[in-house]
Amino acid sequence: MVGNTVDTIISGAKIITMDAQRRIYMDGALAIKGNKIVAVGARADVEGKYQAAEVIDGGRFVITPGFINGHIHSTGDPLTRNYVPENIHCEPYEKLTKWVLPRYYAHSSDNEKVSAQLACLEMLRAGITSFIEAGTIRHLDEVVDGVKSLGIRGRVGIWVEGRAYDDTVDQQALNHDAIGKLQDEVARFPADDTELVSAWPILVGHSTNSDEVWMAAKVLADANGLGISAHMSPYKEDPDWFLEEYGCRPIEHLADIGVLGGKVSLTHVVHINEAELNILAETKTNVVFCPLASLKGGFGVTKIGRFPEMADAGINLLLGTDGYDIDILHSARLMSALFKDTHLDQRIFSAYSTLEMLTVNAAAAMGM
Repeated sequence: MVGNTVDTIISGAKIITMDAQRRIYMDGALAIKGNKIVAVGARADVEGKYQAAEVIDGGRFVITPGFINGHIHSTGDPLTRNYVPENIHCEPYEKLTKWVLPRYYAHSSDNEKVSAQLACLEMLRAGITSFIEAGTIRHLDEVVDGVKSLGIRGRVGIWVEGRAYDDTVDQQALNHDAIGKLQDEVARFPADDTELVSAWPILVGHSTNSDEVWMAAKVLADANGLGISAHMSPYKEDPDWFLEEYGCRPIEHLADIGVLGGKVSLTHVVHINEAELNILAETKTNVVFCPLASLKGGFGVTKIGRFPEMADAGINLLLGTDGYDIDILHSARLMSALFKDTHLDQRIFSAYSTLEMLTVNAAAAMGM
């Protein structure tokens, strides 16, 4: 038995594996050695093969793979959640400039570190063991330092906006600065099997970065085996802007410049048409849905959201909490219920499929 010695066995729990066969063990056990899970199975089988220094009675628990939060603002929101009044209604740009952005700009490096730590503690409490940051971190070094202290896995990125909206601003200088920031963060916080927290070239999205920045981010990501994440089309303002600027819709334009693909995750993606949906499917681009943010933000998802159609087209869907309730199971419940109602079909997004979004789908998007 010496060769089968492990540190810990959690015994007697109900285990939902999310393996290829989606096996569930009603009387299961899980063996841990060092920082690795080395066995999952029926309790009798695991206990018969391994002996442990510590055996924990898991009879009161259900064990699942760690959940993955596909989109979270770990700074800004956690310290000022519910700051924006519920009784205001204004255009998205006005809400952004008057209510949302000032909160981020007011936070010091210490504030951001504490905010990220709070977000990570909330995530861990909710069973989330990995996350993709939304790309609105201003003080990346302090945030990484704080997140690393908590043992959670994260993909983070500094706030990058590299687009000039008028001719008085030097677009080439903005490109140079934005691309330099992406290259610097990837070099300083590289993806490494020994490091839980690493940097991705994360872009804010919408219209905030030029084509040159997008293409540089894609080259950087591909060269280092990383992902890209960005917001896109929560409101019709995104398609309207792209149509005016480029004569085509956002997803069409991103496809035209060659920056979509299986390592790219776009968040929200509510205001899209059939052609854009087909492009997402063809390029195998991931889509992150944040149900609570969509509903509270008034995106119109109950009227025009195409997420069941995305799933039918084979698009990899995952879930995020954005800046709202960190308990991602609440997002899963909303996802499971919302489109049953909009499509009058109770078969849409079963508990199995929503659990896949929190685990295997999101792991694929993270390259794990």
